[in-house]
Amino acid sequence: MTATIRDVAQRAGVSVATASRVLTGSRKVSPILAERVNEAAAALDYRHNAVARALRRGHTNTVGMIVPEIGNPFFPAIVEAVERRLQGTGRDLFLCDAQQDVAIERHRVHALIARQVDGLIIVPVSATASRAALADIPGSVPVVQVDRFVEEFAADWVGVDDELGIGLAVEHVASRGAHTIAFVSAALESSSALQRHEGFERAIARLGLPSDFPRLLGTYRAEWGRAAAIELLHSGALPDAVVCGNDEIAVGVLGEFRRRQVHVPDRVLVTGFDDIRFAALADPPLTTVRQPHEQLAAECIRLLDARLADPQTPVQRTAIAPTLVIRESTGGAS
Repeated sequence: MTATIRDVAQRAGVSVATASRVLTGSRKVSPILAERVNEAAAALDYRHNAVARALRRGHTNTVGMIVPEIGNPFFPAIVEAVERRLQGTGRDLFLCDAQQDVAIERHRVHALIARQVDGLIIVPVSATASRAALADIPGSVPVVQVDRFVEEFAADWVGVDDELGIGLAVEHVASRGAHTIAFVSAALESSSALQRHEGFERAIARLGLPSDFPRLLGTYRAEWGRAAAIELLHSGALPDAVVCGNDEIAVGVLGEFRRRQVHVPDRVLVTGFDDIRFAALADPPLTTVRQPHEQLAAECIRLLDARLADPQTPVQRTAIAPTLVIRESTGGAS
């Protein structure tokens, strides 16, 4: 039978109120009484129900977070940054992986709400199909979207300016002499994929570059990068540069080019997006658009706390300017 606080109090020879004060730390008691209560709790293998206590107080000091795919190296980086920020405020993070599936995403939302999290941070799988999952979140639970967002959904958001980031990459390779530029990215399902694609189109038009080179859209994975590189090679007209929608794709492109002895950057320039940990370790080191993880996390928690303090706070959307990190894949220094 599970020991109760009443059992602990009886064994220690104190009142239930005194035992509660010792075990919750709500008020100080004499060292002698504290020792007796702690010894009794240890002897009975008593487990304090912190969740029940937190619910009585109206909060659990927990925040839920859902990401589309934990295998994508960008998401662990942002999760770690968010968790560090929460730890500084005494809160814990419950993390869920939506596995790139809006049905699973919706289930994860329900699971976290059932655990009485104080707020939700979500990177939506889809710019449209994830709306159902977000609509299921009770109005009493603050929600912040980070990196990606659901179109026409009234919830706080923070992320980088994806369109600006891709524009930086296109302008950079053009400044290095690239005239023909291919775009390899993900299918236009998430807001990030949509905005990066739009950024590419606008940059090409702004610079007056040819618009008839491929836009190859698949997934944000290295396997797709390899497949896209093969498709480019088989097209018979290799572009001067390949601008990729994320670093994983770019790493796949680099790997396939290296395998087929297509020299980067001498024959073709390659860029990525995110600046994941492995970007600088690619062969050659990858020029990429850097997302400021710590700044994104700090703004995410600021938005969450603002909504916890005042649920009527106007919805805020914060776009942070990314930076271009130039490395050897476009002829930069190592």
